[in-house]
Amino acid sequence: MNPRQLKTFLAVIRHKNLTRAAAEVNLAQSSLSDQIQALEEELGVELFLRSRQGAVPTPAGATLKAYAEEILAMNDEARAAVCAAAGNAEQSVILGALETIGAERLAPWLALFGGQNPGLALKLKVGGSGELHAQLQHGSIDVAFTFDRGQRDERFATRRICGEPLVLIAGRVSQASSFESLAAMSTAPFVATEPGCVYRHLFDAAFAEAGVTAPPIATEADSIATIIRLVASGAGYGLVPRLAVDASAARGDVVELPWPGQPPAASLVMMWRRRRVQPPALTLLLQSASEHLSPITPADARLRHAG
Repeated sequence: MNPRQLKTFLAVIRHKNLTRAAAEVNLAQSSLSDQIQALEEELGVELFLRSRQGAVPTPAGATLKAYAEEILAMNDEARAAVCAAAGNAEQSVILGALETIGAERLAPWLALFGGQNPGLALKLKVGGSGELHAQLQHGSIDVAFTFDRGQRDERFATRRICGEPLVLIAGRVSQASSFESLAAMSTAPFVATEPGCVYRHLFDAAFAEAGVTAPPIATEADSIATIIRLVASGAGYGLVPRLAVDASAARGDVVELPWPGQPPAASLVMMWRRRRVQPPALTLLLQSASEHLSPITPADARLRHAG
């Protein structure tokens, strides 16, 4: 098993389609098929069930996936460690973040960090929580900033940065009134992200923890900024991080309504792969984050308790 074969194998796993996987790894489809066939012959098992609908991993293929990710991660780690020891390490770091966190929480800090380290190349990728976790797994980002869902993976280190309060918003044009209880919200239309997104998880959890049926979702949107614009237009209510709504509230587009009972909150965390030797650029970033991003404070502890 060589790294190129394993990268090709993981591309097929991700896309479940040979044509799209071949495009990702810059191979002709016939060459991709040859690599997968050679890997299957070496292991003596079939890795994929192929059909007109695509390529689905067999139980053996699903087992190989985790090992392939670890082997490639170790390969990259070894290369980075050797380059660092030789003084040839590339000074770059790639971050991944939810759109709202990147724009509202990270931008000032990254500007400071870039100014303090002018020779270091910074890249910021924006994506959903599931996408960020996948990118962290196969090494296309070095560190991810997202909201904590309580899921732990021993391959990654997790550091809590702060608590972020969630707020209930309505469009000013709708002249919405306050709710006396969570149960009173159960028939109110809401705008939310799709199932599987961390923001949708936070929305559903706020009602599930109170033992109340979640309200109907009138409209699904793929970003918090879009949700706020839809709420401002009167499409429904929204439950969003306060850090994303300040500008719209200042313009008078939306109003913040009191949350019945203790308001929910989310823990903002950063995640990165555990390595024997961290790349120097990532070490600098982690040190800067611990010094300049909001640390845990008593107010954050109160928000965590409220959530």
